[in-house]
Amino acid sequence: MTDSARIDVHQHILPPSYRRTLIDRNPEGWPLPEWSPGSAIAAMDENEITTGVLSISAPGTHFGDDARARETARAGNEFTAELVKDRPDRFGLFASLPLPDVDGALAEVAYAFDTLNADGVTLMTNAGGRYLGDPAFEPLWAELDARAAVVFVHPTESELPALPGIVAPIVDFPFDTTRTAVQMATSRVLSRHPRVKVILSHAGGALPFLAYRIALTAPLIGDGSDPEEILAELRRFYLDTALATSPTSLPALREFADPTHILYGSDGPFAPATSVARNDEYLDHYDAWPEGGVHAINRGNAETLFPRLAA
Repeated sequence: MTDSARIDVHQHILPPSYRRTLIDRNPEGWPLPEWSPGSAIAAMDENEITTGVLSISAPGTHFGDDARARETARAGNEFTAELVKDRPDRFGLFASLPLPDVDGALAEVAYAFDTLNADGVTLMTNAGGRYLGDPAFEPLWAELDARAAVVFVHPTESELPALPGIVAPIVDFPFDTTRTAVQMATSRVLSRHPRVKVILSHAGGALPFLAYRIALTAPLIGDGSDPEEILAELRRFYLDTALATSPTSLPALREFADPTHILYGSDGPFAPATSVARNDEYLDHYDAWPEGGVHAINRGNAETLFPRLAA
């Protein structure tokens, strides 16, 4: 590995207990890829990734029962923390939280940071239909701000029905990311909690494309928001590049995002290896990055968020 090898902030883990939970809950559900520490490291080596910050993907850890959700989150976090302890150079931990159980989430934040030395936490875009700007989650944001936490936001299914024959991850997931980002921005979550750093998956979904539409129509929401104020709030987010580096998406990402807020993401192992390779090629050969821009995306910006991973 070289000092320019990537830091992957969007890489998933399937702990054995979590895999069993998903299969028991929905035997005919979305196909689950195989995962092991060895296969993860092999895939990282193939794609010049030095470290993957691991997270549990959708649907998260809460399936309707608070007590069971706390157990599921704790088991996954402890499993991942052991991997990080063994290979801190190759793995990091975004700890899962059992929202919408706020008390359980607060307890897991304390355990994740104080006992497991987590690098950050993972939140799904909505929890039981409640998006992350919901006032019910304010105590959680206050605690995360007190800890200057890095928060990785991953999309999940919304309460809206999926298009017939089109599974949610293909189309609906990016829009759920957009919905939670807009709600957070219009409710000023990050202005109130400026020490929190929030990473949105897949370049923020449709956010780069819709940002100016959202800002320019802000007066319609009735709070007297200035368009520039809304744009500034939206630009507080960090955005990862997982499955979002096509020739049509990169120009929008570059024009919208703070260049220090773009981070490399692969979406492995759920993204096929061929898709990861193609996305990396688009990213590395996009000719509109400023000098040093590719290095910043591949690892420099992540080193600022996670100083322990600095080369």
